[in-house]
Amino acid sequence: MYEQETAGVIVRVEPRFLPEESRPEDGRFVWAYTIEIENRRPDAVQLISRFWRITDENGATQEVRGEGVIGQQPVIAPGECFKYTSAAPLTAPSGMMMGAYSMQRQNGEAFDINVPLFALDSPHVSRLAN
Repeated sequence: MYEQETAGVIVRVEPRFLPEESRPEDGRFVWAYTIEIENRRPDAVQLISRFWRITDENGATQEVRGEGVIGQQPVIAPGECFKYTSAAPLTAPSGMMMGAYSMQRQNGEAFDINVPLFALDSPHVSRLAN
């Protein structure tokens, strides 16, 4: 599991390879990732938008921006968590993702929180140390 705290909000990520969704023979490798956002601030926050940078092992990068996550813009009360699962396809066996969420306090103040860099390591790649 990967974890990072920004401005009193903790983001945890747990990626996993989805062999049933992947087609290695066709250059399709799919991962699910479960995100948990924990609000340790004294005030409620709302997730407004997301940004992802997805890079495969060959260096091909795609950026994704959009409103909310999985069709929601959740409000997370102090001491509460919001958890969701989504997926990312790659055309190469392995890669990595990182990102950020744009958040908003109830008073309208906006701030960003980081999603830690996390690996998308495929079982279809065996690496040898030298």
